Amino acid sequence: MEEANSSEEFTFIQQEAFHLHLDTGTLTRVVVVITTSIFFIYVNSIMFLTLRSKATFSETSRYILFANMLLIDSVHLVGTTLLYAIGAAGFHLIKTVCALLTLMPATTYTTTPLNLAVMSLERYVAICFPLRHTEITTQRRTNIAIGLVWFFGSLNFIIDMFYITIKQPHSLTAVIPCTRPGLFPAKWHIQLGQGLNSFYFVVVVLTIIYTYIGIIVAARSVSTDKVSARRAHRTVLLHLIQLGLCLTSLLYGIFESMTVTAGSSMYYLQIVNFISLILLPRCLSPLIYGLRDNAFRPLFLRYFRCNFRKIRPDVLGQ
Repeated sequence: MEEANSSEEFTFIQQEAFHLHLDTGTLTRVVVVITTSIFFIYVNSIMFLTLRSKATFSETSRYILFANMLLIDSVHLVGTTLLYAIGAAGFHLIKTVCALLTLMPATTYTTTPLNLAVMSLERYVAICFPLRHTEITTQRRTNIAIGLVWFFGSLNFIIDMFYITIKQPHSLTAVIPCTRPGLFPAKWHIQLGQGLNSFYFVVVVLTIIYTYIGIIVAARSVSTDKVSARRAHRTVLLHLIQLGLCLTSLLYGIFESMTVTAGSSMYYLQIVNFISLILLPRCLSPLIYGLRDNAFRPLFLRYFRCNFRKIRPDVLGQ
């Protein structure tokens, strides 16, 4: 998993695009990608509005973590779309501005799996320690966990920027192609990113597997709510699928290099490649998770259809 790092993803998104002129094909790619990204962000915004519509959602750890997932994926969509458009247009940016733009997708690339690990732990506590669930997963502790997720997700970028600011402050005003290697050209930057991302990935996988096994064992207990346990281990299994969706971006570079080598006539495939491997997984992951929830789904569908009439309490209690 040493290749599982955000620098490769964003390098391929832009590096090849710098060699293209802003012709009709390139302009079409940018317009289609931006339009698709706006639609996905709209869907995430409706889900976020749904979570903010009821006090129960704002006070329950499970839904607080879900809201954080939506925030992470929305920021990632905005960041990758901006980098894609800038790279396709061939723009060069001041290094400081480029760092701010790259910070968003670089951080959210890592925070997504970390947030999934925390969500799995929350479900584990709910099933294995039902009497202490409310006590353990308080709103304050959930917010602290979210803060730690964002801190560890941005740790690699913070270290890189701290080094550049101290050792090479004069370079912050340089105009560069806005890519991760353009920001941090030293080999140790890449190795640090690979090491941290590999470590995070192993921790997340082990956490999800541990919670999945723990929930299955708890489900066999006489005192455990069988229905809740069955739903919980399906949710944790879904987290593994969501983790897989996050890692589809690793395939982007392979297919992108193939389409670029084939020539500019393949720009339609480049659009499909970016949407299906970069944008779509970030929208599908929270959408699938939300639609599985009986309390969240009816509210979301009402808001998505622009129907803001009050929903009956008995529907929300299902």
